Amino acid sequence: WPLLGESLEYFTKIRQGVPYQFVKDRMNKYSSKVFRTSLIGQPMVMLCSAEGNKFLFSNERKLVQVWWPSTMDKIFPKSDHRPSSEHSNRLRKLLPFILKTDVLREYVGIMDAVMKKHLQTEWNCEEVNVGEKAKKYLLTLACNIFLGLDDPEKIDELAKGTEDVGTGIHSMPFNLPGTALNRAIKASKLMRKEVEALIRQRRSDVSEYGPSSAKDFVSHMVLARDDNGQLLSDGDIASHLVGLVQAGYTTIHSTITIIMKYLSELPDIYTSVLKGMFKN
Repeated sequence: WPLLGESLEYFTKIRQGVPYQFVKDRMNKYSSKVFRTSLIGQPMVMLCSAEGNKFLFSNERKLVQVWWPSTMDKIFPKSDHRPSSEHSNRLRKLLPFILKTDVLREYVGIMDAVMKKHLQTEWNCEEVNVGEKAKKYLLTLACNIFLGLDDPEKIDELAKGTEDVGTGIHSMPFNLPGTALNRAIKASKLMRKEVEALIRQRRSDVSEYGPSSAKDFVSHMVLARDDNGQLLSDGDIASHLVGLVQAGYTTIHSTITIIMKYLSELPDIYTSVLKGMFKN
């Protein structure tokens, strides 16, 4: 369809819980390795084989480059109005800070503490909605790691908009009242407002105690500079951080939920996993 492309069928399959069927049908009809389509108002190519994955991952910034839907630029706006794909490259230069061995070692303790507290407060009941509980745990963890935030009330405030933002990212690029994108833009704006208050506090701390006081990711973002050597604005930092928090929990949520589902359906495997945990 003009503009809509095959978006309606694609999202229908997602709601039915069979997104792979959209790809499988076209692999059978057109090609088992590659086919063209149009989703959320953008022309796209689907690579369906191991060779396709290898091509993408081995040719980044050579034959292919990172691309994000135009909805990303509307939900996470930047002051220079450059595409999100360009900003993602800048952000990657900062991410090694949280991937250092000594920093990762500290995160193991944080993850363990957050998980134990989460199990005690959220799972101590007869019936557990794993999907919802996993979202809460991962969002708490993402806020803790990316924002240095462990206040339950503030995390709950940020959580209110995550669903709308997640839906809006993969929606048609129509910013009209009542649309998914419009709700996502409003939710993101409220989330960024909360994060900007945290950024101002970090900026004040770094100004008072010096760069050596930068112990978390927010502080390193405050000290980061753009391609022109200028410090990033609070608004741009907030956009980056809210995007990281969003990505930090949405990408893992489904995996954890599905694993728990299979463990509940396969008691033998669950027992083996439990024994392995106690052995370790």
